[in-house]
Amino acid sequence: MKLIDLFNFLVEQGIQRDPRGADNVRQLLTEKREEYDQLSGEKKEDFDTDSLVNPYADSRILNGTGDENISSLLVGIDMETPEILLAQTLRASGKSVDLVLTHHPEGRAYATLYHVMEMQADILNKFGVPITMAEAMTDSRMKDVGRKIMPQNHSRAVDAARVLDIPFMSMHTVADNQVTMFLQGLFDERRPKYLRDVVKLLKEIPEYREAARGNAGPTIFSGSPENRAGKIFVDMTGGTEGAKEALERLASAGVGTIVGMHMSEEHVKLAEKYHLRVVIAGHIASDNLGMNLMLDAAENKFGGVAVTACSGFRRFSRISR
Repeated sequence: MKLIDLFNFLVEQGIQRDPRGADNVRQLLTEKREEYDQLSGEKKEDFDTDSLVNPYADSRILNGTGDENISSLLVGIDMETPEILLAQTLRASGKSVDLVLTHHPEGRAYATLYHVMEMQADILNKFGVPITMAEAMTDSRMKDVGRKIMPQNHSRAVDAARVLDIPFMSMHTVADNQVTMFLQGLFDERRPKYLRDVVKLLKEIPEYREAARGNAGPTIFSGSPENRAGKIFVDMTGGTEGAKEALERLASAGVGTIVGMHMSEEHVKLAEKYHLRVVIAGHIASDNLGMNLMLDAAENKFGGVAVTACSGFRRFSRISR
C-alpha cells in the first residue's frame, strides 16, 4: 500500500468514529473550505491546506512524500529521536521498517495539537452542557495549552527522520476517537452498576488487563468500589485534558462517572467536590487500545502488515485469522 492511501484511510476511520458524528465533521470541513476560499494574499499562503480534508491537526504525515510503499511498521506510543535511531538500527540489521508510526504527535502535528481541542465543546454539549458554556470553557483551555506548547522544540524527531530518510507519521486523535467510541459503546451496552463493575469490565479488555499486570491498570481516583456509577462519560479524545470548569457542568447535566485516560490532581479534587466518580483506565493502555483498533481496520482494508511494537505499544489484534 502507498503511504498516502494508508494515511487517508486512517483519517477517514477517525471521522467515522468521531464522537461528534461523521456528518458534523464533514460539515466542519465544508466550512473550513469556505473560510479558505475567502482568503487572499499572505493569509492564503500561510493557510494549512491539509486541514481542508483532514480535521485532525495532530494526525499527519511528518516525513515522506506519500508515494512510499508500506508493508512494515515500527509502532510506538512516543516515537522520538531515539526511536527513529532504533528504526535505522533495525534497517541496518536487515529488518524491514517502511514507516515509523507514532501515537503522540511530533513536529507540526505537536505544534498544533491544541487545535483539535475544539471538538471537546461538542462532546460536552452531547452530554448535556450548554454549547455556549462548553465553547467558552474549551476556548480558554485551548489558549492555555497552546501557550505551553509554543516554546517547545517540536521538530527534533521529524528532523531525525528526514536526515535518515525514514517515513514518519502520527495518528493521535484518529486513534483516540477509536478508543472513545469503543468504550462508550461498551459501557452504554453493558451498563455497569458499581465502580467495581466499571473496573472489572475494563480488565476484560486485553490492553487494560496487560496494563494491570504491569501495575498501571484501571484505578478509581474518585469514589469507592461500592459506589454506583450512574451515567458514564468516556473522556478520551480531543487532544488533551479539558477545562476543569467543565466538571461542575457535567455533574449538573447528570453525569455520574468519568472514565478517562488521566486526570490532574486539581481536576480530581474538583470531581470530588461535585460528587463525580472518576475511573482512570490508564493513559498508555488506552492509547494502546486506540492504536490496535486502528491497525485492525488498516489490516482489514489492506491485508496483513508487519508490525514491530516498541515504546509502550503492544499489538493485540482482534482480526479473526
